[in-house]
This record gives sequence, C-alpha cells and structure tokens, in this order.
Amino acid sequence: MPIFEYECSSCHHQFELLVLPKTATTPSCPSCQSTELEKQLSISSVSSDGTRQRSLGLARQNAKKIQRDKAHAEHEAYHHHHH
Repeated sequence: MPIFEYECSSCHHQFELLVLPKTATTPSCPSCQSTELEKQLSISSVSSDGTRQRSLGLARQNAKKIQRDKAHAEHEAYHHHHH
C-alpha cells in the first residue's frame, strides 16, 4: 500500500497518509489543514503480529480520546443551552 510520511511545514506535525493513485486532491495536515507538507524518507513497512497489535492499540487510544472529547463537548453544549 502507498503510505507516505509527511511533516507539516506550518505546525511540524508528523503523520502518515495513504495516497491512492486515483486521488487527485492535495494532502493536508490533519492538525492545521495546511497543504505545505514535506514528504519524509521512511523505511519499508514491516507487518508482523507486534506491529499490528501496536497499531490496534494506538487506534484504540485515539478512539477513546475522540469519545472523551465528544462527551465533553456534549456536556458543555447541554449546560450552555440549559442555563
């Protein structure tokens, strides 16, 4: 799979992005939405039980954070509209 590593020139956030051949859009930083990105040199990806487990663990952590942020936003919205 064509996964590329980028670093944002604006906020210096580093991230990976799956770039499909048919994708015509310019990639943007998930943190600040800037399109000023530098493609990073990366070593070949190795898929093993360990790397899959690590990826799954990171995805679960990210999902928990998103749920926490969503719950906090809903709580604030509820109190803002009912007071």
